[in-house]
Amino acid sequence: MTTIHLGISTCPNDTFAFHGLLTRSVDWRGLNFDVELIDIQQLNDRLFAGEFDVAKTSFHAALMLAKETVVLPSGSALGFGVGPLLLSAREGDQPTNSNQVTLCPGKDTTASLLFQLFYPSTTQIRHVVFSEIMPDLKNKKADFGVCIHEGRFTWQNEGLGLVEDLGTRWEKETACPLPLGGIVARRSLGADTIATVQAIIHDSLKLALANPSVALPTMRRYAQEFDDDVLMKHVDLYVNDWTVELGTVGENALNELSRRAQKIGLLPHNSPALQIFAGSL
Repeated sequence: MTTIHLGISTCPNDTFAFHGLLTRSVDWRGLNFDVELIDIQQLNDRLFAGEFDVAKTSFHAALMLAKETVVLPSGSALGFGVGPLLLSAREGDQPTNSNQVTLCPGKDTTASLLFQLFYPSTTQIRHVVFSEIMPDLKNKKADFGVCIHEGRFTWQNEGLGLVEDLGTRWEKETACPLPLGGIVARRSLGADTIATVQAIIHDSLKLALANPSVALPTMRRYAQEFDDDVLMKHVDLYVNDWTVELGTVGENALNELSRRAQKIGLLPHNSPALQIFAGSL
């Protein structure tokens, strides 16, 4: 029996989508899964270290892993109105100089890439775990923070200021949905095994979408925010038709992200395009 070392994040859209797989409520189709749930930057780091066969990763990191991995059609977080928020510790402040500090949720996250795309060479960047960003801003340990996950729905309760919705800016400039993260599989697994993994993830997603409340116990177990309404708002925002199937729109969005990352020097020019798995390698 082939064991797949699978890594996903603890955010509600992942635990929702993978509930069926995690609880073995869907057929594992002859595979065995060794699953870890960790922070997105930890996933990125350990993918670079070669530790996972299949994992959720930031599309920023996926761009740098394009030679080694393929993107699965199912499981991505991509859409309109899903972007990270740039928050300020003090209402009305703007990122303008190198004496200021911006907290970002990991150097290879798409959120950090967006900040660098839109605010190049402005503030100092400090990378911390995403759950530390709002508390550190509230305690004035930094000037700005790029907020992701459940914090998008709760930041106003913390007395922080909104500088900009980075996703809205992306949408206005590109007319594309924002590609945040997706599931990648190592090419070394082979096309048949990758196809089986993709089918299982698709089954898991369809199970949760057919009856969303069934996934709540799994979501609560790993969430930073335990309010069920907030958890389901997160799912409503981040789980959509492109999560089920990236399609042409998703492919175009990934190509745009690659082009812009190359333009500002975060990727080498002529880097390989991300390949969305379609049955062959």
